[in-house]
Amino acid sequence: MYRKDSIIIEEWLKSSGKALLVTGARQIGNCLLYTSPSPRDEIAKSGYSKFEVNFIDLPDLVGYLNAKMSAEEFLVKLKMIMPEDCKPQETVVFLDEIQKCPEIVTKIKFLVEEGSFKYVMSGSLLGVELKGIASVPVGYLTVLRMYPMDFEEFILANNVSQITMEMLKEKFETCQPVDEFIHQKLLSLFFIYLIVGGMPDAVKTYIATKDIREVDKVQRDIVMLYKEDFSQYESEDKKLKLISIYDIIPAELNKQNKKFVFTMLDKELKFDRYENSFLWLKDAGVALPVYNVETPTIPLKASKSSNVFRLFSNDTGLLTSAYPAETKIELINKNGEVNNGAHFENAVVQQLTANSLEPYFCKKKNIGELDVLVEMGGKVVPIEVKSGKAYKTHKALDHFMEISDYHIEKAYVLSVANVEQEGAVVYLPIYMCYLLKERKLGRLIVNLDMEGL
Repeated sequence: MYRKDSIIIEEWLKSSGKALLVTGARQIGNCLLYTSPSPRDEIAKSGYSKFEVNFIDLPDLVGYLNAKMSAEEFLVKLKMIMPEDCKPQETVVFLDEIQKCPEIVTKIKFLVEEGSFKYVMSGSLLGVELKGIASVPVGYLTVLRMYPMDFEEFILANNVSQITMEMLKEKFETCQPVDEFIHQKLLSLFFIYLIVGGMPDAVKTYIATKDIREVDKVQRDIVMLYKEDFSQYESEDKKLKLISIYDIIPAELNKQNKKFVFTMLDKELKFDRYENSFLWLKDAGVALPVYNVETPTIPLKASKSSNVFRLFSNDTGLLTSAYPAETKIELINKNGEVNNGAHFENAVVQQLTANSLEPYFCKKKNIGELDVLVEMGGKVVPIEVKSGKAYKTHKALDHFMEISDYHIEKAYVLSVANVEQEGAVVYLPIYMCYLLKERKLGRLIVNLDMEGL
């Protein structure tokens, strides 16, 4: 199954002199980076052989390779368990579930400089586990954070043609409507995505069976694994806090303002008592906090309120699995009378995050509230998410855009409607959210004339 991140391994094999560290939440497909056909073929084409160690499947190797030893000793031990055909300068070493052997990360500087092999490390909870490592070798690691499959990957997995993908990009760039037949087909697929989500196993199950009940079983198993991680890596007290926060996300998102209210957990609750638990969920990749900003101006981070935020699920499918079965039926039927705001907004936040954008929201007294704010092209860009038919009613957005100090030049409104533009507001179908991303810069050469200094 295609993952956009798989091209990283191709580029890395060709040009990088660093080790590659792949991280993300459980079950988001870290291992797919090097087990799916494309990267494996790329390794074969490049002339490299592959040696893989999974520290969960082979627990005996944890004690063997994670013991206190020098980097030289580690390399000797590693070579002892490698087959004879794994020759120096011709082998890629994959170390999976590296969180079980965190000491290996500290040795990467030596291993990279020594140069016998190329190294790929992957695992889950690395955002949590690596914080305990005394020396992370900055400058010797390329870090790739993976997320659940985004909507672009989902539609490709469902055999939408490249021609259609190119057409969508063109319509997005020119603000022209999509053919109504294709528009409705893609809307239907997006509503399915809200249910299935982007966990690779859930997507594979849907493609193979088209049975939402089977997908739901996969999703519930993943949630159980998450909760097992809570208890495995944290104390009993913190485990209960993590579970309480994680379980309440669907109810909080279903509220009108979606802001996380701590009294839902404990009426006497103070933020600082739970702050580390929120950060743990964020670092583990299972929750996506979206913080409030005081003003919608560059840089957004400068006015961020660290204790005022909305908490989203890392995957829209896992979110939907927490709701009653009737919710899935309404989504399949694209029932516009049902409030799909939580699902729409979660999918958008998930997509923007996967596109390496950092979403915020802004609520100001006497002005209103902006659903999502991102920085693109050096500008603040508001994104309104509308699940109902009144998608052209956005008083708060209009008020913000009228304030000259904010310098808002363009805004997007995502809904079930087709592409349209009215002044500075661009209306996009919700499935086009994957096209909201920063443009990649080519080479940026600055050649200064220093003559005469």
